[in-house]
Amino acid sequence: MKISTKGRYGLTIMMALAKKYGEGPISLKSIAKDHKLSEHYLEQLIAPLRNAQLVKSVRGAYGGYMLAKEPKDITAGDIIRVLEGPISPVEVVDDEEPAKRDLWIKIRDAVKDVLDSTTLHDLANYEGQGDQEYYMFYI
Repeated sequence: MKISTKGRYGLTIMMALAKKYGEGPISLKSIAKDHKLSEHYLEQLIAPLRNAQLVKSVRGAYGGYMLAKEPKDITAGDIIRVLEGPISPVEVVDDEEPAKRDLWIKIRDAVKDVLDSTTLHDLANYEGQGDQEYYMFYI
């Protein structure tokens, strides 16, 4: 499953709001500037997040956006589903061999478990393990 820029930037917005949770509204302009992203693109992403009641907007000179719930009550899965749609790395076909169908279901469930058990609080307060090496696997 590939997460598009919609999902990636949506998580960026939500993590920025989570880091400032309780401090009042944050402008998209400041998030865009801090992360070197297009403010116009972030404006397109914030609408579905607001419609899903994950964020709320505040109008006025000191307005902006803030989380509608506590960061511990919003999961990465909530955000990805709003911006990317249903989580389904592989389409499960009913007439497929049972072993392959079960494999696809296990993969889907594993991805869902990771996304649904990772809260915005976890992401906003993440402290990495330093110089972790990343591996690229080709199948």
